[in-house]
Amino acid sequence: MVEESRADLVVVGAGVAGLTAALTAAARGLTVTVLTKGRTWAQPGAEHSASTFYAQGGIAVVEPGNPGDSVALHLADTLAAGAGLTDPVATEPILAGGWPAVTQLVGWGAEFDLGADGRFLRTREGGHSVRRIIHAGGDATGARVQQALASAVAAAPIRVIDHASATAILTGDGRAAGLEFVTAGGRGVVRAPAVLLATGGLGHVYSATTNPAASTGDGVALALRAGAQVADLEFVQFHPTMLYVPGARGRRTLVSEAVRGEGGVLVDDHGAPVTAGVHPQGDLAPRDVVARAVTAAMRRTGRPHVWLDISGVEDFERRFPTVTAGVRASGLDLAGGRLPVVPGAHYLCGGVVTDSHGRTSVPGLLAAGEVARTGLHGANRLASNSLLEGLVMGRSAALAAVELAAVEPPRVPACAPPVLPACDRIELQDAMSEAAALDRNAEGLASVGALLEAAPLRGLATVADIEDANLTLAARAVVAAALERRESRGCHYRSDFPGSEEAPQPRYFALVEGRMRSVPRLRPVTCAGSAEPMASVGGAP
Repeated sequence: MVEESRADLVVVGAGVAGLTAALTAAARGLTVTVLTKGRTWAQPGAEHSASTFYAQGGIAVVEPGNPGDSVALHLADTLAAGAGLTDPVATEPILAGGWPAVTQLVGWGAEFDLGADGRFLRTREGGHSVRRIIHAGGDATGARVQQALASAVAAAPIRVIDHASATAILTGDGRAAGLEFVTAGGRGVVRAPAVLLATGGLGHVYSATTNPAASTGDGVALALRAGAQVADLEFVQFHPTMLYVPGARGRRTLVSEAVRGEGGVLVDDHGAPVTAGVHPQGDLAPRDVVARAVTAAMRRTGRPHVWLDISGVEDFERRFPTVTAGVRASGLDLAGGRLPVVPGAHYLCGGVVTDSHGRTSVPGLLAAGEVARTGLHGANRLASNSLLEGLVMGRSAALAAVELAAVEPPRVPACAPPVLPACDRIELQDAMSEAAALDRNAEGLASVGALLEAAPLRGLATVADIEDANLTLAARAVVAAALERRESRGCHYRSDFPGSEEAPQPRYFALVEGRMRSVPRLRPVTCAGSAEPMASVGGAP
């Protein structure tokens, strides 16, 4: 028996982008259903399904009237970090929309750290020219944002289906028509003219990541199977400072970049600075630069990690309670004033290709947050631009959903659970970590590609089966993109092509007859068939 329902908008994912979109759409009178693999808010100590909860640093946002900062300066920093592939036309309105989006978030109950003057406290992170990162609870920004959004959703007329895993996007007449999913109680279908993917990233294609267990590339895989295009998937950002725990797999504690912004210093086993002579901004250089410097130091010393010296950080435990708790939960302590750290898979800079309103190449299918490729991040995400993008693009995607609400989706029959290629998860993660992480070459990529292409077919009987199939397809897309880009740029490094192209271009991929193919870009369209822009991203909620 398949349970069916109807909504104007169905949102897959309950992080900052998904919940912002749900609240904005509901406020405009749309009926909204949200699916989450966990819960919108879990009790302290429980793992959350949304990466938003684990974001520590904060939100990069320019306050109007700040004489020391501007959207133009924020744009310049973002373009520099993006290493030639950030789209300035798409990026500027996202950055400009940050302040209205944060103001709306505060209206939903989010409380940020304030100084004695009542203004937001700000810190500085890698790649930023000035201190523009606002934060909450010290380094608990993501948790505070998640809690505020979850509370607002609980008070709104929004249907939430917990512990639900999407299995397919319903499509008919060339457009999205709803979503199929499974829960412990069985199968379900939500028919809707607008489907928003806000599923986060794909950190668990690697053996160690800062992402929660739910980050299994679901949105990328769902979109590819529905016919949507992806781009920039070769650019998987590895955070330079993930806590090192011998033998650990899966999610590990992130040590916020703000620790270095407040005086933390990366040193090797001999006490030598890791980034000396590497970049003018030293430990606060863009993340790809610092991550490669850390890796080089590990190779030079033969050690499995470097050290983050926190002895110069004033009142560390008060300023960074989330890091402190993670360190202690891992069985380590702060007594020596140094933390063992390594680079870890952290953020997908590319994703499902969208326009400035979250519209993909499949009419009715939207994407926002980490799963989307807006052109903001380019080859390397600037620190703390992620929560900013989720807030702004979540609002913008809701406007697209309002436009789509008048469309009656085609009546598409629900399908039986599919049989899809799915690798053994540990084998996939180890192969991707070895050949498709920070250091790549044609031989290694071809080897992991062959493993993925030979994945056996598996019936999707469990959530683990669904996730393994999604990991397999998402990994195939990453490898295809990495093979295609025969240069080194941003967080994509090819040891066999260490140089960079003079005029880099994004490359678009789609699933064509079961295989990943490089394709020309298709422009997203509105339900009326035009590509005309709607209201500004930074406009009123």
